[in-house]
Amino acid sequence: MLTLNINGKPRQLDVLEDMPLLWALRDVLDLKGTKFGCGVAQCGACTVHVDGEATRACVTPVGTVLDAKITTIEGVAASPQGKALQAAWLDLDVMQCGYCQAGQIMTAAALLARTPKPDDTAIDDAMEGNLCRCATYKRIRAAIKTASGQSADDRREA
Repeated sequence: MLTLNINGKPRQLDVLEDMPLLWALRDVLDLKGTKFGCGVAQCGACTVHVDGEATRACVTPVGTVLDAKITTIEGVAASPQGKALQAAWLDLDVMQCGYCQAGQIMTAAALLARTPKPDDTAIDDAMEGNLCRCATYKRIRAAIKTASGQSADDRREA
């Protein structure tokens, strides 16, 4: 039996240490917000926070995060950055299909935690590797700027 700290609570799992964190979250703990995209850490749909760092859950073995604090999209609103991002995402209608958005928000929250007022270059650099098939990248950037209290000139562009 393994114990993980998920969204501020200890959770017991009867899984092997080499199970990817993504499957432990989705299949064992029934936290469905973290999505499977590519399985090779290239798309960002599975992004969670491990000790505050944006981490791809699809390639992270459970055994490597036993002593870490793990935050999923279900728990990100507990942070000021996460709460502000979720509000901005809704206010600016960022989502189209929505599949990648949990990973986008998790990556953005990690960015804002370390860089409270990022410029466009910092946002683009941090978000690189988070793919959106609907191409809402301008709205994602605008939502990040809005959540950080900055003006977002490209607020409603696709």
